[in-house]
Amino acid sequence: MWLFVKILAAVVLYGTAIEPRFVNRDNQDAPIPNLPAEWEGKQVAVFADLQVGMWWANKDAARRLVRQVVKIHPALVLIAGDFVYKADRDVDAQMVEVFKILQPIIDARIPTYAVLGNHDYSLMNENGRKESHVAYHVRLALDSAGIRMMDNKSMALLPTADSSDSSKLYLVGVGEKWARNDHPDVAFEQVPAGAARIVFMHDPDSFKHIPAGEAPIAVAAHTHGMQIGIPFLTDFFWRNVETDEGAPGVEGWLKHYGEPGNRLYVNRGVGFSIIPARVHAVPELTVFTLRRTREVGSKE
Repeated sequence: MWLFVKILAAVVLYGTAIEPRFVNRDNQDAPIPNLPAEWEGKQVAVFADLQVGMWWANKDAARRLVRQVVKIHPALVLIAGDFVYKADRDVDAQMVEVFKILQPIIDARIPTYAVLGNHDYSLMNENGRKESHVAYHVRLALDSAGIRMMDNKSMALLPTADSSDSSKLYLVGVGEKWARNDHPDVAFEQVPAGAARIVFMHDPDSFKHIPAGEAPIAVAAHTHGMQIGIPFLTDFFWRNVETDEGAPGVEGWLKHYGEPGNRLYVNRGVGFSIIPARVHAVPELTVFTLRRTREVGSKE
């Protein structure tokens, strides 16, 4: 009995005081059909799930992650939702704390784009009541700070201000599923057929509704990599999806998920939900290096 108590205490200590304080930088190649040559080799940094407002929030790790982003100085930063946590009554105060974390990226003038997550609507479960006023305040604050909100929107990006139109890379954002605001049909309306694109969203379930071939590279968050992950057990019960490593999982590249020609990477996020602990789910900064690949069937 005492051995079990000691083991449990060690796990609690590790999960609350040690693992969450690390930030793992995952470097990934992102092969994109018809990527303009000017974008080849450029980097895109992705993170999510700050969840400021959660008790014992993981703000120190978030600050370390942001310092890494500034040091890398990527071409783009994508933030995949969940800025605040249970912010019904103090959303503005929580956003002040969010900006204390994000300010170095803003000061470095790195183009930054975001979508909202379920907690930005104060949704703790899929059938909960969404608080639209929270989402309004989060969106307004981010937009006012120069972080472009991309819920169900697309945007043509150029690598430099004087680049030609032939250098366009499209960024597509999909809205939050639990808020019933994920509309890929709207998000892709202005994206030309065959154009190079990167897609991002908060909830991986939104990815399943993207038409075949529209999202050769997409990224989501939301799962926290299970947050308390027991390999081959909790991953399996929570969401039985095979990863590229061949085991059930809720992080990294998902295999046989979504429509043909679409590929999704799930970021583990930074913060906490419900309990302030992470085990087998180190906070993650994903850095994609863009690579050009030919469209299927191309004779190029």
